[in-house]
Amino acid sequence: MLVVLSHYQAASLLLARRDGQTSAHVSLDLNLSTSVVRLDEAGVGLPDGRRLPWSAVEAIAESPNACFVVSDNGGIEKVQTYSEATGRHYSLYPTANAPTMLVSGLPMHRIKDTDPHQDTLAKLRAAAPRGGRVLDICTGLGYTAIAAAEVAKAVITIELDPATEAIVQRNPWSQALLTHPRITRVFGDACQEVPHLETASFSRVIHDPPAFALAGELYSADFYAELYRVLKPGGRLFHYLGDLRSPSGSRLWRGVAERLRRVGFQQVTPKPEAFGLVASK
Repeated sequence: MLVVLSHYQAASLLLARRDGQTSAHVSLDLNLSTSVVRLDEAGVGLPDGRRLPWSAVEAIAESPNACFVVSDNGGIEKVQTYSEATGRHYSLYPTANAPTMLVSGLPMHRIKDTDPHQDTLAKLRAAAPRGGRVLDICTGLGYTAIAAAEVAKAVITIELDPATEAIVQRNPWSQALLTHPRITRVFGDACQEVPHLETASFSRVIHDPPAFALAGELYSADFYAELYRVLKPGGRLFHYLGDLRSPSGSRLWRGVAERLRRVGFQQVTPKPEAFGLVASK
């Protein structure tokens, strides 16, 4: 049983302890579900028999920017890793709903006035996949691939850094990425992998790259030409960009729109509610 906790769950356990309760309802999977745990002077008794000492619960409560996996012996370990390949530090960051991943301190989902789950649903609404095959660029925690797989015939998702697997394996919200029969995962540079994909083979492309400063090649006309090539006629691209209403977002989206039109995309339309744009072939 994968048990992962954040300060949200730790705070509720400490409150139950303060109130003298002998049991508590708490999420052991970062808000996906709720379980009943036993409380006593020594700590928390988990449903599978493991015990979590109060010192560990207190340590989690004092770490608002981290998530912790509970080991077989009741120890805790921060969900984080470092990539020698990219020089980036990855960690799982809690919210009141689904967690996000921090990449060198930057969140990979919107967390202001929304949460990573709602952010993902906004992207899917903009892309509007209905059957067919979906290409998902930059897997991350796999939320987009998982959501798309519920309505698509098949999803191919590409991730640059294999080091992210250490976070995926320990994130309860990512588990379907590991098991869903309609998801095929590819590790590699999207600029090198996409040219090997069959022409006109996807009905939707969801392009969710890191910030331009981290991956400028994923915003290039050459890469957009490859995305255009693999889309079927009538297919749609959703391109995540960030807040289009901000000065930097406004400048970025206009340059991206110009390059998309240059390689053949039509009906390039901003989708500020999804922090991106859509374009058609």
